[in-house]
Amino acid sequence: MSTSSRHSALLQLRTKRIEWARNIKDVLFITAGVFSASFGLKGFLLPNQFLDGGVMGISLLVHLVSGVPLSLLVALINLPFILIAYTQVSRIFAFKTGIAVAALALVLAFVDFPTITHDKLLISVFGGFFLGAGIGLSIRGGSVIDGTEVLAIYSSKKTTLTVGDVILVLNILIFAVAAYLINLETALYAILTYLVASKTVDFVVHGIEEYTSVMIISDKSYAIQQAIIENMGRGVTVLKGKSGFGKRGKQEREHDVIISVITRLELQKLKTEIAKIDENAFVVENSVNDIKGGMIKKRPLHD
Repeated sequence: MSTSSRHSALLQLRTKRIEWARNIKDVLFITAGVFSASFGLKGFLLPNQFLDGGVMGISLLVHLVSGVPLSLLVALINLPFILIAYTQVSRIFAFKTGIAVAALALVLAFVDFPTITHDKLLISVFGGFFLGAGIGLSIRGGSVIDGTEVLAIYSSKKTTLTVGDVILVLNILIFAVAAYLINLETALYAILTYLVASKTVDFVVHGIEEYTSVMIISDKSYAIQQAIIENMGRGVTVLKGKSGFGKRGKQEREHDVIISVITRLELQKLKTEIAKIDENAFVVENSVNDIKGGMIKKRPLHD
């Protein structure tokens, strides 16, 4: 076998290994998400007639009003959003979403969970937490078990509304209908459940350690680079920039632009290090949802 053929075979083997590892992780995430969401629904929300927002909230509301089994409603109400995902996102995403929704419906129909509490505050908080964790885990697995975001993406493409606007309008309608058909207290607790669930989704999807990307422009860029590397143990990327129009009027000179990614807990330390070197440095901060590669973890610092 020639060198090029051997290299090609190794590359294909590596690709397959990565794909299989990713598929196994997706299955584990989706399975955990389905059981977490089911526990939140059947252990907290459903037996106490509580609601949530989004498509899951619609399913719960219809169940309370009509008595139709929640497992059937989850499958039927999510079906249009699976079709939308097929055309607007991808076939693989739609397939995984269909499997996840079907699995959720089956678990809701055939798996029993104990009723944990009847305390209204605990129901809202922990019901929202387990439901949000389930939705977040399914997203980590490349699917959704609540079609709200699929609807929001589709609507934002067809109208002038943003994704956030669509989700907000949908939830306002759900909570208003709940207040009218059931009572205002139920609607208020539904808002609390939704807020807990949405924050849990963010936590599960993006993780506990939030990162911030910092761009620094300074006449003393080399000293700032060294401070970030030596004093903070973080990596830097240096881009070549050119001055435009600023406080000193129009200028055309080249300078280094420093980019570094740090955790939010290190942000104040970084600002202190910059201020020690150049109090007039121009610093821009941007939130980062996720990163991979590079010097994400601190390198060990030595005295």
